Amino acid sequence: MEEMFELGAISCPSGTLVIIDGGYLGLWSGDRSPADIDPAALGIEDPAMAADVTGAIDFVVTGPDASEAVRTFDRQPGSRLHDIPASKAAEFEATFDGHCRSAGLDARLEALPVREAHARRARRTVEEGGGSFLMFGVPVVAVGGVPRSRHLPVMATRVDYGDGIGARWSEISIRMDEGQVASSVSLGDIGVDWARVLFGDVDALNTWQHDEPVDGLADVAFWGAAADEAAVTFAAPELGEPGEDGVRGWTALPVLEAMDRARALSRWKDETGRRMAVDFRPHSHHWQIMREVRASQVEAGSVELGDARVLCAMTSWGDGLFPVIADLNASGDLLAVRVRFSDALNNQR
Repeated sequence: MEEMFELGAISCPSGTLVIIDGGYLGLWSGDRSPADIDPAALGIEDPAMAADVTGAIDFVVTGPDASEAVRTFDRQPGSRLHDIPASKAAEFEATFDGHCRSAGLDARLEALPVREAHARRARRTVEEGGGSFLMFGVPVVAVGGVPRSRHLPVMATRVDYGDGIGARWSEISIRMDEGQVASSVSLGDIGVDWARVLFGDVDALNTWQHDEPVDGLADVAFWGAAADEAAVTFAAPELGEPGEDGVRGWTALPVLEAMDRARALSRWKDETGRRMAVDFRPHSHHWQIMREVRASQVEAGSVELGDARVLCAMTSWGDGLFPVIADLNASGDLLAVRVRFSDALNNQR
């Protein structure tokens, strides 16, 4: 039996919608080169590896058979090949040239003088008909033709799969317009490693502050087996946030004070061998939206970014590659965009 739920609504003034793992928005370069992103944000601390990532190269494929060469090479979605590590670029070019020779294709790689910004990747993908592109190896989807001047409801369909799996989303959809669906087109996959999906206007995402607080404040939260003992030791109250029963900590502290308290908790935990999770939460856009997610019965939340509203929802399946589908009418106009989770069922059995 299927049940339908409304998760909230989005608005998309640019007409270009990006569908992305919300946990990765700290890596979004906007209209800057991805080379400006600190490799530490990717978890890379080795200097040689960091230099490899910072010096990575984007390639465009040229020649009469460019489209066929990219399609059959099958390394990345879209018409360009992004973020090739500097130390692997020559080998990558040789592999591509060998592929074209063996397939009898007239095409070649040309390095872009500046790496393509993530927002530009999204806009160009839409210009080419919409689809998927990579952001530091993570598939992201962009689609155009989204209504610009009104809020669009975000709906989720829940199915009880039984057999120990229980009730989960089968898909999350955004209905753009009424009408008869004449065809459904694959837009590729989104890659999810943080168990959440975010729907956002491409221009609005350029203003997203993932880790930096918008008000200079932060929360500190902790929970686990040693939480009661830590609460006594550090005189910490219940956090008091909706959806976080049993979590202790402090809200709305100046950032430096919050950092000091989080470090003190972590030191105490490590030095005593206690079992406890400690979370430092600056009041960023990411914090704002996840605060709503934690408080929501449907695990969804939204935040206003200028004239746009973006929405984030938990997948209910955790991580994976999830297909995105566009429903079109007979004239090729966009009626709906759907993220399908039901395929994840095959990975649960």
